[in-house]
Amino acid sequence: MKFLLVVVGLALAVAAEEKFFSNYHEEIGIPEAARIKLAEEAQDFDGSRITGGQESALGAHPHLGGLVITLTDGRQSVCGSSLLTNNRAVTAAHCWRYGGVQARQFTVVLGSIRLFSGGVRMNTNNVQMHASYNEDTLNNDIAIIVMGHVAFTNNIQRINLASGSNNYVGTWATAAGFGRTADNSGTSNNLRHVNLQVITNAVCAITFGTNSIISSTLCVATPNGRSTCGGDSGGPLAIGRGNTGTLIGITSFGARAGCTRGLPAAFARVTSFNAWIRARL
Repeated sequence: MKFLLVVVGLALAVAAEEKFFSNYHEEIGIPEAARIKLAEEAQDFDGSRITGGQESALGAHPHLGGLVITLTDGRQSVCGSSLLTNNRAVTAAHCWRYGGVQARQFTVVLGSIRLFSGGVRMNTNNVQMHASYNEDTLNNDIAIIVMGHVAFTNNIQRINLASGSNNYVGTWATAAGFGRTADNSGTSNNLRHVNLQVITNAVCAITFGTNSIISSTLCVATPNGRSTCGGDSGGPLAIGRGNTGTLIGITSFGARAGCTRGLPAAFARVTSFNAWIRARL
């Protein structure tokens, strides 16, 4: 999956703050788009995806929308999203714009375990980023995708939004996506998922610092090589299943050093953005 990692404990606190990507599309999204596309076309896969995770059956994550991103220069990048209504999805703001690289169009891929083929595919350039999105810290890393109407099916369903004051610390949640399976590894043809446990922001800030880890950030531990990784940005961290599931996080960032080093992974905390999201549904 995406570019994230874990704390083995307070005793392993790092002296210097870990860095996340300096340019998501150049460093991660564009290479992953090319890698995934080639793998799907060749049908020559290693059977892996999210690091340490499992392949997902069609319909297992009906809220997940893969994103094939067309940039203004014509190149392609990749991210993930979560379906909220028949015509709205939520993703990370950095999938639309980061480091001077701007997207021109999202193709939202629903009801498919592959990114470049199958499922229902909706093109849109209507993306509403949070007004306080900060590229330097990735604070408020959230955006709403507005697209044409999509009919719900067994394989395409909305997900509920987390609300209230629950910080979910200690909760096990499921991240899903089409991203990389390991640092410098190839990808498979199928969607993957992994179960990860929410940790406190205080522990997460030991790795990333308090500028990036704020109250609207949610973090998970990533032990034993289980994590989100490159290409999973914008995808869901959810509890429950199907249309009874609840979205608690939106994949935002992890350590630039790699996905399998056991450093925390960070997400936009959905409870913090519940009102902002609902105002745009």
